[in-house]
Amino acid sequence: MSSIPYLGESTDIVLGQEFLTWLWFRSDNDPVFKAPDNGPDFTVSMEQRIVVQGGEGDAKETTSVSGVMSELREARLGLTTGKQVTRALVRLTRDPEAWQVTLKAADLSLGGLKTPAVEKGDAKDDDPDALFYEKIHLTEVCLSFIDAMYARFLELRLSREWEAESGKIREWAALEA
Repeated sequence: MSSIPYLGESTDIVLGQEFLTWLWFRSDNDPVFKAPDNGPDFTVSMEQRIVVQGGEGDAKETTSVSGVMSELREARLGLTTGKQVTRALVRLTRDPEAWQVTLKAADLSLGGLKTPAVEKGDAKDDDPDALFYEKIHLTEVCLSFIDAMYARFLELRLSREWEAESGKIREWAALEA
């Protein structure tokens, strides 16, 4: 049995919400992250689909915003009223490649992962498993990017700098709403 205590689902979702809210803030203000493989840096951006939620029980309110060229104003307004991001469509880019994935705050699960396109070579010359392995590699790269962002978030969240960062997030949400 593990000696690390389980903090429970409510702690998991709160941390996930804080991560996604911080990630949205970072995507607007400082979208560049160091690549975990010491390769070129990558950038993060929130796409046109985001869900924010606040309150508990019968008073729970959810705002879902999506649309082409959406500025996500309603979701940003929700942040100013204490809502947190519960689901977001995130784009990760390391030129010329781009990944798109939906992250859920409740358990940090991934949905709808789209990797960069895999080029099909000449079928008679290539290893028949090469496309599969390339797709797996691209999926692992995306997961390493998410791990790097979450590690940076936890480093900041567990430091004394978090209070100042929270203030910046509140100011950003208020200005953008």
